[in-house]
Amino acid sequence: METWLVVGLGNPGPRFAGNRHNVGAMVAAELVARHGGGSFRTHKARASVCEVRLGVAPGGAPGPRAVVAVPSSYMNESGGPVSALLRFYSLEVAQLIVVHDELDIPAGTIRLKRGGGEGGHNGLRSVSRSLGTKDYLRVRVGIGRPPGRMDPADYVLRDFSASERKDLPVVVGEGADAVESLVAVGLVDSQQRFHAP
Repeated sequence: METWLVVGLGNPGPRFAGNRHNVGAMVAAELVARHGGGSFRTHKARASVCEVRLGVAPGGAPGPRAVVAVPSSYMNESGGPVSALLRFYSLEVAQLIVVHDELDIPAGTIRLKRGGGEGGHNGLRSVSRSLGTKDYLRVRVGIGRPPGRMDPADYVLRDFSASERKDLPVVVGEGADAVESLVAVGLVDSQQRFHAP
């Protein structure tokens, strides 16, 4: 059965833990908690990793193996850990799912795609540069545009607001659902589920 690498993007350390930019890392933590994978451990690829089984395969057997990872580098250097993990686990780019925050999608909305542009996202830009391709699966967790004239760079590095935090467990849970769906049924069927109006 196929192994997947699921990478939740974010910045390391407690100062950034509640930032909008760290919602990808929050989804990774949810996947590990959901599947009883224990705790993340430090990997030489400059990342924290935990191996889990995602969902249940037909016949009730454990689902596919996934290496859930959060780079311990800063966001704009995410590509090095991602490419090192793919090499370490002998995986192809087709087996990579990157979970990240997305300014151009309404807050709380989940969108899925393979490839395309990076929308100014420094983490994605670093991953694409390190891999030499943009052709990997992405779970895009909408955080909406900043209010007024706030600089997007400031907005993503601020914690979720009190009202956003009320909905955050649901949003993070849907992000984890989207990862499981990609692994279970593929991109097209997952898009039909998560992109429905």
